[in-house]
Amino acid sequence: MNLRRVPPAWAHLPFFTTGWPALEAALAAETRVILPPAHQTFAALQTCAPADVRVLILGQDPYPTPGHAHGLAFSVQPDVTPLPRSLQNIYAEMTEDLGACPANGDLHAWAAQGVLLLNTALTVPAGEAGGHIKLGWHALTADILAELDTRPRALLLWGKPAQKLGARMQNPDHLRIETAHPSPLSARRGFFGSRPFSRVNDWLKTRGDPAIDWTGA
Repeated sequence: MNLRRVPPAWAHLPFFTTGWPALEAALAAETRVILPPAHQTFAALQTCAPADVRVLILGQDPYPTPGHAHGLAFSVQPDVTPLPRSLQNIYAEMTEDLGACPANGDLHAWAAQGVLLLNTALTVPAGEAGGHIKLGWHALTADILAELDTRPRALLLWGKPAQKLGARMQNPDHLRIETAHPSPLSARRGFFGSRPFSRVNDWLKTRGDPAIDWTGA
């Protein structure tokens, strides 16, 4: 049984014809434990169709700790404690910005409201952060960004890698928020104090769109 099913709403992207067969074969040949579990590889795309994406948050690759990653960038299984440090910092900034944060690290409620939590590599070998960065996922990321460039979205580009990728999106009507990454190594160099969540909601409201309930995830 193929557990890595291509999400129907995104199946038209060229990657799934030209790049996915070889990448899927490479994953099948892996002898290492691959995270997240196979059925969650495309979770971000499964929970957020192209037409529903209002906000894009770009991550790098899944958490390499077994039991943490479940297919949404920065998100973890609801029982994970303590939270990964980057997510702790995201919640700290949210609390400063909005006065509250979610009760756990599962961000599926954001995805349900049109927040695409996209890692630029959708798999990682357990314990080997960055181990699949060069496996071929970059072609899918490129296709997704091109798809999302067709109308205005809010782009949260945290850190240089996300900003470099985000530069491909040329629609002048995007809200583009570029800051340091929320990791402990860089959060104090511009992520803290950036108030991205209220800024996104203010922008959505000016467009007549409902705000994101960030804190009720």
